[in-house]
Parts: sequence; structure tokens; C-alpha cells
Amino acid sequence: MSSDIRLAFAHPAERAEATVPAEGALNDRISLRDYVTEVEIGAFQAERGTMQHIKFNVVVEVAPLSGPIDDDVDRILSYDRVTEAIQYELGAERLNLLETLAERVAERILLEPQAQRVFVRIEKLDRGPGALGVEIARERGKEAAAAQSHEEAPHPRIVYLTNAAIADAGLSGWIDDFAARDAPLIFCVGPADTPAPQSGAALAQRRIDLLAIEQNAWVLAGRDRRCVVTGTRTELDWAMKNGQICVWAPSKIVLDAVESPSASPSDALALAAWFATEMQAEELCVLGGDAPDCDLPTQSYALA
Repeated sequence: MSSDIRLAFAHPAERAEATVPAEGALNDRISLRDYVTEVEIGAFQAERGTMQHIKFNVVVEVAPLSGPIDDDVDRILSYDRVTEAIQYELGAERLNLLETLAERVAERILLEPQAQRVFVRIEKLDRGPGALGVEIARERGKEAAAAQSHEEAPHPRIVYLTNAAIADAGLSGWIDDFAARDAPLIFCVGPADTPAPQSGAALAQRRIDLLAIEQNAWVLAGRDRRCVVTGTRTELDWAMKNGQICVWAPSKIVLDAVESPSASPSDALALAAWFATEMQAEELCVLGGDAPDCDLPTQSYALA
């Protein structure tokens, strides 16, 4: 028992050594120790808008080289690939959980051909007198889902519906038309015409304005059952790959963005343009209004 407890708090390198498979397969190991960086992460409201120090310890088991190394950096798994995996996942989106971050870092490292097994420990250093952390171990052969998650995402058509379009008697026909085209379909809406409550606090008002958009998204979903309100990138990716029509609920993606959009939720069309750029949309369409100036191809459609 004492040995188990010692290993529970040992460095991942010791954990790796102590858990060599029974058949005695010997792998080389590379390690990254005490890599500290700052990031906004956390599920609690107090953790939003605040940078925290987090520390990474990573050990990667790699298959031994079949021939001489020849002092050639291209023949080995570079330490840079480990730090790049961390920085890539930190920059992809704001996360709530260390568990999610650890899983994604491990998955990305296991995409490297040499990597066989990876140990990832991540600790928050600013949340109390001690370090709060999580540690995971993942093996090659279980990374198929990771490879799939990192494949090129579809490029959707984003269609912004004005309130006049949502209320239009021909809405179902417009949805038929857009759904028949050659790209996944995501609708965006603005708030209803009824004014949203007002707050003197900017952060509170931002939440209120985002929720006002989401309320109107549910109004659209109620008009046509094919429209499914969707708020996370995972749900959107699944929907695009499976032919589901989505209505974007913006709160989570906007609040979790590594770089907050310059567009205010009170300017819903500008926010939709930001979202279209984030999703690498092939086109931004506006039904019932004028398309905004943006870096994407745009198209405006007038209601009959």
C-alpha cells in the first residue's frame, strides 16, 4: 500500500516505469517536467476573465529506433512536439476542466507515429495553498477517436435569419432551399424585437444579451422541428457530419473563446459574422436583410 501511495504522487516518469506491461516490452521515454504557463480555465464564475498558472508534467513512451539514430533530429519525437500539443490545445478554445485539457493533449501527442503511451499530469497552482491536479495515462491503439476529432471539419453555410424571416409564412420553403444545398447548414438569429432587460454591469449585460439570442433560437426551433438548438462545438461538429440543421446558441462558444469576439452580443449580425469565421464557413447568408462586410463570401436574400 505504501508503494501504491508513493507512486500515486510520484512524477509520471516513475509511474511509467512502474507500469511496464507484463510482457516486458521496453520503450524509450521522453519527458517534459514542470512546464508552467498561464491560461484562463475553470468551471466557476470566479475563474472567468482570470489567468491562472497551470503546470504540466508529461512522459511519452516511444518505440525504440530500429537503426542508428545518427544524431538526426528528424528520427526522434522532438520535445517541441509535446509543447506544441499543449499550446495547440490551450489555444483551441477556453475549457472548464483540466480533465478535458489532459485528454486532448494526450490524444494529440498519440497522433505522433513514434508515441506509444503517454502520461499527462496537469496542476492548477493558484487555487489554494496546494496544487490541484489531474493525471491520465493513454495508450496507442485507443487514439482512433482522437484522429477522427482532428480531421478537417466541414465548412458550413451560415444563414442569419432576421426576425421578419423567422415570422415569414415562407420560412419552411427557405429552409428546404438552404438544406438542399451542398454544405452543412447552421442558422443564426438575433434577439427578439422585445427589448431585453438592462443591467448596469457590462459582464451581466453580455450574458443577458446572449441569452436573448438563445431565446429567439428556441422560437425558430419551435417554428420548424428540423432546426435543433446547438451550443457546443462538439455538437455542431457532430451535426454537420450527420446532416442535422442547427440553430446556434452562442453563450458557451462566445464565453469560452480564447480571444473574445470584438462584436458585441447586442450586434447579433456582427456576432454571426465572427462565428462564421470561427467555423471556417464557406458562405454567410442573410435572409431578410443586408449582409455585413466580412472576410467571407456573403449573400443577401430578400423576403418575397
